[in-house]
Amino acid sequence: MKKWLLGWIGGLTMVLGGCTGTPDNVAAVEDFEVKRYLGKWYEIARFDHSFEEGLSRVTANYSVRDDGGIKVINRGYNDENGQWDEAEGKAYFVKSKDIGHLKVSFFGPFYASYVIMKLDKENYQYALVTGPDREYLWLLARTPTLPQATLDELLNFAQQKGYDTDKLIWVEHENS
Repeated sequence: MKKWLLGWIGGLTMVLGGCTGTPDNVAAVEDFEVKRYLGKWYEIARFDHSFEEGLSRVTANYSVRDDGGIKVINRGYNDENGQWDEAEGKAYFVKSKDIGHLKVSFFGPFYASYVIMKLDKENYQYALVTGPDREYLWLLARTPTLPQATLDELLNFAQQKGYDTDKLIWVEHENS
């Protein structure tokens, strides 16, 4: 099994095993439309974690599973070994399908929160996602870049919710 995948699994299992709550003062978006959220997303920025260490060109692809859940495929390029790494997981809604709060698992029975706290509800072109606490933050988009005004809006929102956006790692997407 690849080092990255082992790190991904280990990190999620050890740190997030069973954590499906939301951070204080953070709410999942309502009126969520899962069909519009499906498809490919580019990771624009993230907080640093071992399960994504050294990865560039990171994407997430969401599709419907046969059991009604969401299939998650995270993919990133490992610059150190010159290979693509991929992890497949599954996600299920915590409350209802119209609330952007899911639990995701990449390993066995261990689930972690996937909380969409800000979303472009008009076009579903960008999202700000957190985990069960403020140690996890991802900025996702349908394209490898976003206009500066949109980035500023998302960063300001995250800061207002108590996230230290200075800790963000900006993901390189050359040759995506």
